Amino acid sequence: MDVITSHINADFDALASMMAAKKLYPDAHLVFPGAQERSMREFFMQSTIYAMKFDKFKNLNLDDVTRLIIVDAKTPDRIGRFTEIIGRPGLKIHIYDHHPPGEGDIRGEFEHLEPLGACTTIFVELLQKKKIPVNPVEATVLALGIYEETGSLVFASTTPRDVTAAAWLLSQGANLNIVSDFITRELDAEQVSLLNDLLKSMGMYYFNGLKVAVATASTARYVQDLAILSHKIRDMENLDALFCVVRMEERVFVVARSRVDEVDVGEVAREFGGGGHPTAASATLQDTNVAKVVERLLDILKKTVHPIKLARDIMTKPVITIKDTADISEANEQMTRYSVNVLPVLHAGRLVGLLTREVAQRSLHHGLGERNVREVMTTDFQTVPQDAGFRTVEEIMIRHAQRFLPVIEDDDRVVGAITRTDLLRALHESIDARRVSEAGVGRKGDEVYTRNVAGLIDDRLPPEVLRLLHDVGRMADEIGVTAYVVGGFVRDLLMGVRNLDVDIVVEGGGIAFAQAFAKRHNGRARVHQKFGTAVVVLPSGMKFDIATARTEYYEYPAALPTVELGSIKKDLYRRDFTVNALAIRINAEEFGELIDFFGGQRDLKEKTIRVLHNLSLIEDPTRAFRAIRFENRMGFTISRHTQNLIRNAVKMDLFHKLSGTRVYTELVLIFKETKPARALQRLEAFGLLKFIHPKLRFTRELESLFSNISETLSWFRLLFLDVEAEPWVVYFMGLFDQVPDKEKGEFADRLVMPERYRIKIDAAMRDGAKALNEFYRYPVLAPYQVYMLLKPLPVEALLFMMAKARVENAKKNVSLYLTQYREAAPMLTGADLKRMGFAPGPVFKRLLERLLEARLNGHVETRDDEAAFVREYARVHDKELKSLEFQTPFQKANGQKGKNP
Repeated sequence: MDVITSHINADFDALASMMAAKKLYPDAHLVFPGAQERSMREFFMQSTIYAMKFDKFKNLNLDDVTRLIIVDAKTPDRIGRFTEIIGRPGLKIHIYDHHPPGEGDIRGEFEHLEPLGACTTIFVELLQKKKIPVNPVEATVLALGIYEETGSLVFASTTPRDVTAAAWLLSQGANLNIVSDFITRELDAEQVSLLNDLLKSMGMYYFNGLKVAVATASTARYVQDLAILSHKIRDMENLDALFCVVRMEERVFVVARSRVDEVDVGEVAREFGGGGHPTAASATLQDTNVAKVVERLLDILKKTVHPIKLARDIMTKPVITIKDTADISEANEQMTRYSVNVLPVLHAGRLVGLLTREVAQRSLHHGLGERNVREVMTTDFQTVPQDAGFRTVEEIMIRHAQRFLPVIEDDDRVVGAITRTDLLRALHESIDARRVSEAGVGRKGDEVYTRNVAGLIDDRLPPEVLRLLHDVGRMADEIGVTAYVVGGFVRDLLMGVRNLDVDIVVEGGGIAFAQAFAKRHNGRARVHQKFGTAVVVLPSGMKFDIATARTEYYEYPAALPTVELGSIKKDLYRRDFTVNALAIRINAEEFGELIDFFGGQRDLKEKTIRVLHNLSLIEDPTRAFRAIRFENRMGFTISRHTQNLIRNAVKMDLFHKLSGTRVYTELVLIFKETKPARALQRLEAFGLLKFIHPKLRFTRELESLFSNISETLSWFRLLFLDVEAEPWVVYFMGLFDQVPDKEKGEFADRLVMPERYRIKIDAAMRDGAKALNEFYRYPVLAPYQVYMLLKPLPVEALLFMMAKARVENAKKNVSLYLTQYREAAPMLTGADLKRMGFAPGPVFKRLLERLLEARLNGHVETRDDEAAFVREYARVHDKELKSLEFQTPFQKANGQKGKNP
């Protein structure tokens, strides 16, 4: 006999799974192992499901069972007296379940286990695969199973497959009105009373910094739907984790719900012999009482609740400190330089006090700048060790109103510090993580609240880059440092833009790390000691940058930065825009954790370019050029505040303080973008073009020229010629074209332009202009004349001429040169001329030039044509050739002597 069964206190997911299993095992008997939930019993009474024959367990002879089909369960304690035959020789067991595996699970000869939101989904997919039809009544029962188990598709355990299965059932006639009637029901008087008791008794317990609620109650009668009451309490009180422990009749029931990864209620329930998911679980106990269960529950939670965050996880490091021998003026200057508000004061490396900016500035106001910091520092403050829990940190900072909490080692040495911002950010991340969990966002999501992007990394990076990040992360773990991938790489990863320019930042010795990594992987590291950076080149040719996390300050506006050792937070703070101040931790345990101190994710979502602080453009005015470049490239908008800061920097005349080299570099990057004209237009709007050159303006003429350059470059790319051009140089020529001729040299000097590019631009401005004038004067020129005019010019100058040309014949001349004339050459060679009797020397050059002219102008086509041309040319131009002092064949024939060079 085949028997289909499920778990005791069967719910709609169990019922629906049993009904669907009957379609796969048509000769099997349907038998519940025990009682059903009240809502399901009511459904039996009100629906036509009773038409399906369910056998009573008391009428079943267990010895007759040869195959047991278990659905929505796989632990012995959940299938009632069917446990008695588990392990019996000859009994076949088939299992269909969606719960996580656990120790002591029943093993079957056939198992279909899937981590889905509902077991019913497994059967819906099987029915679809086997093309077994369902009628509207069956579809409604199956929908009830999915909707109840997934909380109407909103529980965190819901998967896309559950949603797809529900949609298919709707297409088969499932009645959502019936589903709604049985899932959302009013509480009866007994349930309201029990709910009130649970709310009154609820207490809060802390485990590793995480708050867990435990509610207890006792009632003489069995009250249905404790799971529903638990859901209501969790939602009403907005709890992260809840355990309801209720004694009813002779048993104690435990129902648990969790919204956070740190509390796996399924793991806890299994300790009591129950089971479930990490987010929803239950257990039933006999021969015990509520007090004993709660006592045991608290012991289990102490062992199983994973800590959320420790002090070391949220602290900022390294910390800027000052020695106790320093004076107040020095301390104030240091706080200004590093943009900090508190300085730990050290004596022999040990923490002895804290000095705030407020105290330092008030001391200066009173003329105490030369007094020692010990005289005004705070000595009454709290500290925490690195392994202090988040709740401990939170309580200290709130209770003592301490804005800056040093994190110390046993010998009072400062290893980090926690600010109010760090604390708020940690809280915010916890809330964001909960939002993700409740919304069912998977690891592949890239919404603004997603904290871990490991799935995104797996999806969007090629295998070799993914291996590199994992290799770097593993080595960072071995050495004991934290490694991050940062900057534009992270930005483009979140945007779905391909960018394989990998930048690694290491909190610690970046150069030593780079050298060790290169050695292990048979690569090499090029070190830049001054900036704490290195370029690692692997045998495969892959290159990536490794830098030490660093901070920087500026001695004066527009100066180059002074770089010093810093933390990842300080490293990101020194960057230009929020969207570029993102990092991803790549150590193995935290791989994929997104670090966003400054709202970069928000600005990516809102498509906004925003600086990190108000002095950003004063410290580095070139950020204005970069803001315009990123705005143009990504289709973003510079924030209103950032626009105001750019205009203020223009009013302060900061851009004249920039070196020509830095301006040149920014222009090159702008001209390498796909639409540089838009960037120039924005530069003009902000009044920045005049800082590049006083005469520059974004006129209609310049706009038209850049449009022509863009079209010319597109045409050139489609030719697929074997000659390479640098497009940005052509745009630079367009910019130079707007500068008066007498000032072009001075302009190039101001930009400190590299000589090879200066030569190209000079050629375009001088020789290119002359060639265009010739084309304008003489509408029809022989091909060789065109060739001689254009041959000396670099390809970029030719493309600029074509874009600038006012008449079609000029464009045509350049086009013909690039596509036909440029590679033209005579068929005859020097060896051929030698065989014809000409002695090597200047005559070779003259004859080959004339041959090329004849070929380009269409006077010769074959080798024979060329040979005849050479003979005729030598005969006609005999006197001219004599002047080259060589012996022609005609001289030889007449016995004349010539002088061979």
